[in-house]
Amino acid sequence: MTNPPFPAPGSTDIALSVRTHDRVGERRVDEAWLAQTWVAPGTRIVPIAVTRVPVTDDGSSVRWHTAEQLPTDGLRILLGERDGVVHFALVVDEPLDAGRWTTLREVVQTLTEPDAGFTVHAVALAEWHASHGFCPRCGGRLRSTLAGHVLVCEQCRRQQFPRSDPAVIMMVVDGDRALLGRQAAWPEGRYSTLAGFVDPGESLEEAVVREVAEETGIRCTDVTYFGNQPWPLPQSLMVGFFARALSRDITVDGVEIADARWFTREEMKAEAQAGTLRLPGGISISRSLIEAWYGGPLPGSW
Repeated sequence: MTNPPFPAPGSTDIALSVRTHDRVGERRVDEAWLAQTWVAPGTRIVPIAVTRVPVTDDGSSVRWHTAEQLPTDGLRILLGERDGVVHFALVVDEPLDAGRWTTLREVVQTLTEPDAGFTVHAVALAEWHASHGFCPRCGGRLRSTLAGHVLVCEQCRRQQFPRSDPAVIMMVVDGDRALLGRQAAWPEGRYSTLAGFVDPGESLEEAVVREVAEETGIRCTDVTYFGNQPWPLPQSLMVGFFARALSRDITVDGVEIADARWFTREEMKAEAQAGTLRLPGGISISRSLIEAWYGGPLPGSW
């Protein structure tokens, strides 16, 4: 059976949201298959030193290994299958060779598919394991099961599942203008769409309205879904929206946002061409939101 493409034809194309591999979740409980497939000559394995992965010098590809090239210990994580080839990750303590090892954040703009998709999956789970050694209920030690995708407490037997923290990211529009903001830590000229984490008990749409008001003083409505993107830095799921402004006067909070501006399409293009406006890189859903509103590609990036 052939899996349908995802996203579906005609839907929003957002980097890191394209289906790169079949996660073959049903195989996570098959210990015999996992052991046999791990040592198969065609299996590809990426070792991960907590957060660092081995990549080529230009950062475009992962340096995959076979089982015979790797230590026999370490946490094994089943990533999935692509074109009949099974892929795993192996969590290790330190880099295994003198080649380039780097964090996902440093190569997220250069990694090409399908390696980017595999790496997002692997790093998200590796970071989860690194920060979840003990049960939050009783303090017992957690043991990995289901090929790295579930942790079970050895004392109270409670299961722990990987976390994804939902965050909203939004393009606020007012007629032919769009709102972009700049964090205080960013260099002059760097602007992006507004974003923020979702509060407990809060809907995604409510979070959009609240975050925009908190950061810029702008009231907005007509919140409409755009798309989403995993962002394992370390464990977020970015959910993108458009929203229509009800007010126009900007008052930045001075803490999260140092400056915010309305841009027309003409101003955005001219300043991006001149280099005085630096927009997010193409891998981020922020860039997808901006270019969807603009109506096409824009020059330059972070």
